[in-house]
Amino acid sequence: MTVMKSGLAALVIMMGLGPVAAMGQERGPVTNLPLPRFVSMKASEGNVRRGPSLTHRIDWIFKRRDMPLEITAEHGHWRRVRDRDGAGGWVHYTLLSGVRTASVEVEMLDLLAKPDAKSMVVARLEQGVIARLEECQPDWCAVSAGGYDGWAPKSALWGVMDGETFE
Repeated sequence: MTVMKSGLAALVIMMGLGPVAAMGQERGPVTNLPLPRFVSMKASEGNVRRGPSLTHRIDWIFKRRDMPLEITAEHGHWRRVRDRDGAGGWVHYTLLSGVRTASVEVEMLDLLAKPDAKSMVVARLEQGVIARLEECQPDWCAVSAGGYDGWAPKSALWGVMDGETFE
């Protein structure tokens, strides 16, 4: 009987049903928005909790407005997020914004006039600078930071997924 149950479980898993299908969920159960997805910190401070309620312990506090965060799960009014270093926890949805930002992941990033590596440099951004994402093409994003607008290779940014495009 045990062999039959495990064989049936393997068949269900191979067909893409059951636990495997739940793990590959592409939409949040609360918002029906894609998971994972990127957002930014709306508040200048936000408690990061061990679980999705006020009764859970605060593990740390995010203290950077506009910081890009990746939402990996939803539960009621709570969102499980992680930052560029992989640190994460649960934050209340009111602390988050749909405004897209990204952090510079290379030591020095040339902000270019056009989405072309041979284009004129309009500014240079240091590692850790947070820029607002205006538009993203398959390999390039239009960003603004410190009063400068330009294009950056998507590979130099954290806060946008590979292949993600938007206007």
